[in-house]
Amino acid sequence: MEKNDKINKYISLFVFLTLIFSILISCTRTEPKISFGFIKLVQYQGDSGPLEYFSFFILPEDDDGIENLEELFLFHDREQLRWHIKKDDWVRYTIDGKDWIGSRSIAVQNGSLPQGVFRAVLFNKSGENTQRNFTYDGYIRYPFPDVRISDGSYTVNSQWPVNRFVCYDGSGNYVQTVKLDSLTGSISQLRLSPTVITLALWAEDENNFSSAFTDVVPIN
Repeated sequence: MEKNDKINKYISLFVFLTLIFSILISCTRTEPKISFGFIKLVQYQGDSGPLEYFSFFILPEDDDGIENLEELFLFHDREQLRWHIKKDDWVRYTIDGKDWIGSRSIAVQNGSLPQGVFRAVLFNKSGENTQRNFTYDGYIRYPFPDVRISDGSYTVNSQWPVNRFVCYDGSGNYVQTVKLDSLTGSISQLRLSPTVITLALWAEDENNFSSAFTDVVPIN
């Protein structure tokens, strides 16, 4: 009888330890989450015409922190396209205390970027993953814009709804962004930082998830 009691105790202890171990495993191996994301089409100025890229970013969550995330994939299953964004390659920025990760250089070798449903897959270091679909149905409605500066004045040739100057210092570091109320005017009226040396025009069509970005030009 005593022997059976000991065996039963050992069995109970084994079951208890197994349960605790299972709970610990489930707590430490949780899949990441994609809380939000977006895809925008961006045109950049090229030598023989505008170059098209997707800007793709997600707002990730992981119980062990964003440093536990490892790689991000973007698929367009209908067109059989795949983009792989490794941790060392993705762009990371913070807004209101929340970290976004992604890429501004999603492109295809031939033809235009597709519309429709995209599938994002996020992996952490443990191999756990999550998926979320995004739909892009935007398009470019306006010709590529242009900005010229001469004798302290600027002239913007743009049909886009929203136009901004993105300003940089002499080392190419970002300084500030200025939304334009007028497509022509004096540089001095923009109240730029004294460190600003060059600027680029950023034209945006928010309703169609698209924008255009010119090369930089000197302000003097």
